[in-house]
Amino acid sequence: MIQKTIEISAEGRKAQMTGYFLENIPGVVQGSRPVVIICPGGGYEHLSPREAEPVALQFNARGFHACVLRYSVAPAVYPQALLELAKAVSWVRRHAAQYWVDEKKVMVCGFSAGGHLACSLGTFWQEEWLDEKLGEESLWRRPDGLILGYPVITSGEYAHRGSFERLTGGDQSLEAGLSLENCITENMPPVFLWHTCEDTSVPVENSLLLAGALRRENISMEMHLFPKGPHGLALGNEETAMEGREGQIQPQVQCWIDLAAKWIRML
Repeated sequence: MIQKTIEISAEGRKAQMTGYFLENIPGVVQGSRPVVIICPGGGYEHLSPREAEPVALQFNARGFHACVLRYSVAPAVYPQALLELAKAVSWVRRHAAQYWVDEKKVMVCGFSAGGHLACSLGTFWQEEWLDEKLGEESLWRRPDGLILGYPVITSGEYAHRGSFERLTGGDQSLEAGLSLENCITENMPPVFLWHTCEDTSVPVENSLLLAGALRRENISMEMHLFPKGPHGLALGNEETAMEGREGQIQPQVQCWIDLAAKWIRML
């Protein structure tokens, strides 16, 4: 494996991406592989390490390259993190040949607020204002698919208020435009979506609202709802269980990453 630290600069700020690129074995026909760029959650306040390297290594174990983007959080506000993710996707696509990446399978995976960030790129990647900010054509930053785990989506009744307050710096006039269930268009890439029905921090209605919007636009989607488990499960096993929190180990939920891997291969 090649582990590489990549600096992502946007609007005068710097983010860091760690790449976990699998090397081709000499004499074995392997070719290029999909890559999954992971955006950890943390309410746009911090970044959860449980949703970072442990998830990347599990995607590696399933034959994919993986990257972890440590994007800017508060006091940085929208669109700083979105610009960083857009540049991260572009960097990976521009270096696809160097790291044996399938440039047609650059996936973005996000958890909780990181799910909002991932979904934001899937929603807004074609916007002209991003062309102007980043100085490049939109296809460089287009994700080929989104993997969203218990994502923050809506700023309405079922909002995770803290995420939106930190994302906007308290500017409520921005919130409606960042309530992503109202922003889905035909340009959205395919989506893999999972959530637990017991999530009280980011209610499952976030995913249900997104699923309804995807259906209205006829966007390809795979969705899994699990009956038990609190917010922030990550892999749902001993490796990512939070100390002192009940219900962090959920055997029924642990299959999500295998389901996501199958979904990637079928795209």
